[in-house]
Amino acid sequence: MSELSVADVAETWPVASSAETYRGRLISVRVDKVRMPDNHLAEREVVIHPGAVGVLALDDADRILMIRQYRHPVGRLLWEIPAGLRDVAAETPWATARRELAEEAAYRARNWRVLADYFSSPGFSTERLRIFLARGLEPIPVAERRFEPEDEEAYMLTGWLPLDEAVRKVFAGELHNGVAALGIMAAYAARADGFAALRAADAPVS
Repeated sequence: MSELSVADVAETWPVASSAETYRGRLISVRVDKVRMPDNHLAEREVVIHPGAVGVLALDDADRILMIRQYRHPVGRLLWEIPAGLRDVAAETPWATARRELAEEAAYRARNWRVLADYFSSPGFSTERLRIFLARGLEPIPVAERRFEPEDEEAYMLTGWLPLDEAVRKVFAGELHNGVAALGIMAAYAARADGFAALRAADAPVS
């Protein structure tokens, strides 16, 4: 058996009809009738999402900056990494990541790399995320902070978790946020060569 060339590629199967069924502040939902290769039509519900970024902020002691936030849909207080929507027009993923690290954690970073790109739920959602590795961290002085947290963000906790301990907690089922879990495991793997294999922070999104 020959080895497969494994890499995702862009492809769009024909859509016979499409209808929007819901539009909200954040997402919209449409129903597509997609023509399969054998010519029959399959109905697919698609959640349209603006996309998001996550930031795995790692200090010089190999500790991850974590935040705890209430997530109403799952009824949990989840430990996560700083993350946010790509909801500012024309803002690059890297710019969004810098903004989210500043707003949610009041930190900035000198060194940035891309850890991973992924689709959160490709079976029904267009949501795409890019996770960055941020190092060379420094707190933003209080006088320079411009973000006023509200709603769930007003009750967030922050803390530091050693990377090795974070990996153990992912395996133990103690951390459930997908962005955090992927970021933790990617950073753990990338550390083996001193993060040399990671892409530049402004690498194109394929």
